[in-house]
Amino acid sequence: MSKKTDSQKNQRIQVFARCRPLNNIERRQGSPSVVEVIPDKKEILIKDRTTNREFFFDKVFPPDAKQIHVYKAVVGPLIQEVLNGYNCTVFAYGQTGTGKTYTMEGERSNAGCSWEDDPGAGIIPRSLHQLFEELNKEENVEFSVRVSFLELYNEELFDLLSSNELFRLRLYEDSNRKGSVIIQGLEEILVNNKDEVYAILEKGTTRRQTAATKLNESSSRSHTVFSVTVHIKENTVEGEELLKTGKLNLVDLAGSENVGRSGAIDKRAREAGNINQSLLTLGRVITALIEKQPHIPYRESKLTRLLQDSLGGHTKTSIIATISPALCNFDETISTLDYATKAKSITIRPEVNQKMTKRALIREYTEEIERLRRDLAALRNKDGFFVDADNYSALLNLVTTNENMVKEREEKIELLKEENLKLIFGSYYFCFVQFSLFPMPKRKRGITGDAASRREAIRKRERSVVETEEERSRRLSTMAQRGQDRRAEETEEQRNSRLSDMAQRGQERRAEETEEQRNSRLAVMGQRSQQKRAEETEEQRNSRLVIMAQRGQERRAKGTNEQRNSRLSAMLQHARERRLTVIEGQNHHQIQSFYTDRTVLN
Repeated sequence: MSKKTDSQKNQRIQVFARCRPLNNIERRQGSPSVVEVIPDKKEILIKDRTTNREFFFDKVFPPDAKQIHVYKAVVGPLIQEVLNGYNCTVFAYGQTGTGKTYTMEGERSNAGCSWEDDPGAGIIPRSLHQLFEELNKEENVEFSVRVSFLELYNEELFDLLSSNELFRLRLYEDSNRKGSVIIQGLEEILVNNKDEVYAILEKGTTRRQTAATKLNESSSRSHTVFSVTVHIKENTVEGEELLKTGKLNLVDLAGSENVGRSGAIDKRAREAGNINQSLLTLGRVITALIEKQPHIPYRESKLTRLLQDSLGGHTKTSIIATISPALCNFDETISTLDYATKAKSITIRPEVNQKMTKRALIREYTEEIERLRRDLAALRNKDGFFVDADNYSALLNLVTTNENMVKEREEKIELLKEENLKLIFGSYYFCFVQFSLFPMPKRKRGITGDAASRREAIRKRERSVVETEEERSRRLSTMAQRGQDRRAEETEEQRNSRLSDMAQRGQERRAEETEEQRNSRLAVMGQRSQQKRAEETEEQRNSRLVIMAQRGQERRAKGTNEQRNSRLSAMLQHARERRLTVIEGQNHHQIQSFYTDRTVLN
């Protein structure tokens, strides 16, 4: 009996896959279809030139699938669960331009046609239609339906139904329900029928952030969450009134985007970066849940904080993975299906929301009103506190939580900076770290120099070298090995591109430096070179000269006649300058000797 109960409590996330038809852009490019949808086997087959890959889901939808069929399979069964007091979430995930917004919101194919009769209507209008149909079936049932429309744009929360479009919402932990969040300032609008919901939906969608890209003429630049909360009044045998609550969250995620292919620049590129970062965090959360890691990185993005209860909590969740059938989107399609396959392994524990008596609900609202009144009284008194003492303690706890979160973010930023340096500079980062550990001594000051500043500089230099010689050697050896591995894996084109970028940066830095800085840099380089040559063995010296000769031969073999003539001309010019310098020095020496001899004779 207990096993059966456990199996009922622990459920898998339901995962569906929908493939759209080829769009006009893909047809113009002549990109063939590489996706085969097999509904009977619940399978999606990706046909590649070298191999075929199979993906299996709870249900798959071919390109000709109707909106009503998708709705009945994915959301239809969840409406009754909402009426039974569960929280349910459905969200669409996939590459930009694969039909997520079309699946969730749909489109009006005929302005004179109602939403429920429109074949292009999506999940949101259809779910509200079914919800009101079910609620109106039973007589003498009192209920209320409230809706909200939330947008997450560039990691900022906005209310799409608020009169103040620029007001940013705040996100807090729900102390009464672990894993859930409270969005301060989000309006929940009371609706009485489905027609009011359709008007609200159209109002919110017109305010959502969208833009045209090379991959999608109407690309969503934000994530949205359309929430429906249902309160149903019931009477117990004893005649006591109970309030049952269910909630449906319908999430339309912005699409993952390749900035190079989409042509996004400036503002659009920043939007794409924020979208990809939040989706990357979502993928990391899914991986951590599957591997049952002790730490799940929900806090690294507001998107994952919003979906925390849906992914690893007590909400019944379904995911719709949307894909493109075109060969040009092969990599993005594989990535989407891989994530969807991983999500199938996530286990959730749905729980019915606790029914509240009318008395308990009134008491909860009364306590909330009393708390707000205390805050107002404290504000009017202006006795040093602007909130009540109890609320002030709660705020202090919130500040502590935020400080810990900021500290974690700062540590993460430092790690990312270090990783970026390694990726950008490759093996040259190794040299940069080596030289930074042994800074060159500064130019000596005169006797009148500031002794205190010199002592402070010495202390800073001593503090910079805190690791032992063995630790330093081991770290530098590991970094050098990583650099060699990366260079071994890169193609000739990637290597040339990297070296070209480095050369360009070097030219820009040299163009900006003054004559004094240039002379100082060349002197330091010469001193380091002499020091290294003095320390190397005969064998190392011979090996270095052989490598330099080999590189010179390779460069000369690759160079054109024009480059060769330019190089020889530069060498001749350099030789002439050196000879002139030597001659001038000799002449100067002879003149000095002449005057010295003349002085002696006199």
